[in-house]
Order: sequence, then C-alpha cells, then structure tokens
Amino acid sequence: MNKVERFEDLRIWQEARLLVREVYEDMKGNKDWGFRDQMHRAVILIMNNIAEGFERHSDTEFARFLNIAKGSAGEVRSMYYAAEDLKYVGGDMALERRAFAKGISKGIGSLEGYLRK
Repeated sequence: MNKVERFEDLRIWQEARLLVREVYEDMKGNKDWGFRDQMHRAVILIMNNIAEGFERHSDTEFARFLNIAKGSAGEVRSMYYAAEDLKYVGGDMALERRAFAKGISKGIGSLEGYLRK
C-alpha cells in the first residue's frame, strides 16, 4: 500500500470529487434553488470534510471529520430519493447516484474505523 501524503491521494476524496461533478451536472437546470443549494452543500461537504480532516494531522480529528463526511453522504442519498419523488431526476439516475454515495460512505467508514483503532 502506498503512503498517503496528501488528501488528493485518498480514493474516497477522488470519488467524492467525481460525485460533486455528477451532482452539479444533475442539478444544472433545476429551478428549485433551495433544493439545488442544499444538494450542492451536502455533496461539497463530503469532499471538503475529508480534506479538512486529513489536514488536521491527528487521527482523532481526521476520524471526526470523516464521520461528518459520512453524514453528508447519507444526506446526498436521502436527497436523491426526494429528487426522484419530485421528478427532478429519473429513477435510474437516482439509484445510480445513491449507490455511488453509498460506496463512498462505506470507504469513509472503513478509514474511520481504522483511524479509531
């Protein structure tokens, strides 16, 4: 396993970055500004909390920020249920995005568990 020297080296951060792009593209034409803003905030927080926690240079602090990022991944999944119900996105897209966010959440949880040992 390669030593991780920067948060950009973390697979979970890289995946969160991809999810940001997808969410922003999905919400591009959405005129429900409040919904769109909340979705944007939630997905950005996944990526940023991973980065911020890593930069704290403390396993305890990093684990805490990962926990927050994991919560934001859950929020994104929940919002895709609402987006589907409100017909902002199709069912297949919502399912795909929820699965992607769930995968990121699992990766975050694994790293968090390792750090808390």
